[in-house]
Amino acid sequence: MQYVTLNNGVKMPMQGYGVFQITDSSQCESCVSHALEAGYRLIDTAAAYGNEEEVGKTIRQSDIPREELFITTKLWVQDAGYENTLKAFDTSLKKLGLDYLDMYLIHQPFGDYYGAWRAMEQLYREGAIKAIGICNFTPERVVDLCMNNEVRPAVNQVEIHPFYQQREAMRVMQEYGIVPQAWGPLSEGQKDIFNNKALSKIGKKYGKTVAQVILRWHLQRGVVTIPKTVRAERMKENFNIWDFSLDDADMAEIQKMDIGHSEIIDHHCFCTAKQLNSLKIHE
Repeated sequence: MQYVTLNNGVKMPMQGYGVFQITDSSQCESCVSHALEAGYRLIDTAAAYGNEEEVGKTIRQSDIPREELFITTKLWVQDAGYENTLKAFDTSLKKLGLDYLDMYLIHQPFGDYYGAWRAMEQLYREGAIKAIGICNFTPERVVDLCMNNEVRPAVNQVEIHPFYQQREAMRVMQEYGIVPQAWGPLSEGQKDIFNNKALSKIGKKYGKTVAQVILRWHLQRGVVTIPKTVRAERMKENFNIWDFSLDDADMAEIQKMDIGHSEIIDHHCFCTAKQLNSLKIHE
């Protein structure tokens, strides 16, 4: 495993395991267990995923020392605001059964995320969270948040993959010392990416799969990834990217694949704001 040092000095694994859309309790526990066995130490969940309890139960049952794990969860839009964030954090921590979080993220750039950030700054200063960050924040919102608060986000978790490479967003993150973390690093399989001719050719050169090529590409761009799969053999495959490097020609070939926009979700669209603000995860 390789690590990146965040802007507050905390070290974070460059690859983790995400549990988005794993809603079955037994399956979630099994998947997290397999991920830990495969070598993953960063586990990424969220209040909105509805599986914090399963993640917490599994990591507590493992024999891996807590200090070797990096556990992330996220604050949902419904719980934005100063007081609500403090309550939501406490709820997530209890569900996970942990004494502290390694990373707490604002899940979406909607609602009173300024109030949420002030609460997170407080929790960070108190030592309840090792690092705080954001998700799905576009460059202008990143700049605005950084220029009007004392603690800068350590991470911005956004959609990044060969079809949507986020070069401008990554330049802004670099300017403010924010580490990019990719959700959907394999593009959620869209555009038949696993059979892409260019990626397959690169993979053949190194004796690697398309998924491994993509994850290595992320690594060499300085992007932390959290690929999700429910298959133990794929977890091991995704983790096995440390024994080869893409050359400049490979990186240039993958750069050509960028279409410059998302085909999964558009955070600039009013309909996205309406949809995510309408989604309630509790009464």
